[in-house]
Amino acid sequence: MKRKLLEKKKYPAACEYCKNGRLSPDEKSVLCIKKGIVEPDGRCRKYSYDPLKRRPKKPLLVEKADPSEFEL
Repeated sequence: MKRKLLEKKKYPAACEYCKNGRLSPDEKSVLCIKKGIVEPDGRCRKYSYDPLKRRPKKPLLVEKADPSEFEL
């Protein structure tokens, strides 16, 4: 069931989202178990998507409404 939900959305394949890779401390490269040091946007044949590595988008800042706008 979960696999079907993930397949519906098209996520770009990138080493920074792979379960075999870890971001380096400077976040400019990925330390891959299979290939060594690679670019974050790279991809190899051993790529396996890990949804927990995906960073959520930042929430939009909404301005507070002025109470005078709601008066009749």
